[in-house]
Amino acid sequence: MSYSDSSNDGAWRNQGGVPHHAFDPLTEPELFRGVLTRRIFAFLIDVVIISVPVIFGYLFIAVFGLVTLGLGWLLFWLAWPAAVIWAIVYYGASMGGAHSATLGMRVMDLELRTWYGAPGYFVLGAMHAVLFWVSISFLSPLVLLVGLFNSRRRLLHDFVLGTVIINSSVRNPVAQPARTF
Repeated sequence: MSYSDSSNDGAWRNQGGVPHHAFDPLTEPELFRGVLTRRIFAFLIDVVIISVPVIFGYLFIAVFGLVTLGLGWLLFWLAWPAAVIWAIVYYGASMGGAHSATLGMRVMDLELRTWYGAPGYFVLGAMHAVLFWVSISFLSPLVLLVGLFNSRRRLLHDFVLGTVIINSSVRNPVAQPARTF
């Protein structure tokens, strides 16, 4: 049996082959409205969240070095790798969590989804952060230009990973509180 001898209109596995895109910008443009601007602000919020524990870690090592007469300053060589690991764990755990969003993304009503609509998971969130930092280090702010020229407002690392960032408030509208008179 060859690949074309299937009864599923050319698809020989999975009852139809590859799933379609879950989010169509033509039928649901509100999912992508303002996403790039919100992503920038979510990124800035996340940078603050990531940097606060790192700053406290550096301050602790500095004070510890004073108390131990300079011996504690040997821990400074651990601070940078610990900061990188902390950032990867933060992005992986938050994007792989129940909300599929970092804290900054949640504040800005954004969530990460795969191109076929599935929520994020730890490895996807961690790789999303790593590819973002790699692409931003080579392309500087030019990485944002990619999002201006596609209807889903995806950036370069979104294309590589097959992810989409959407407005979560459109998908999950917040219920209005009951009025009490």
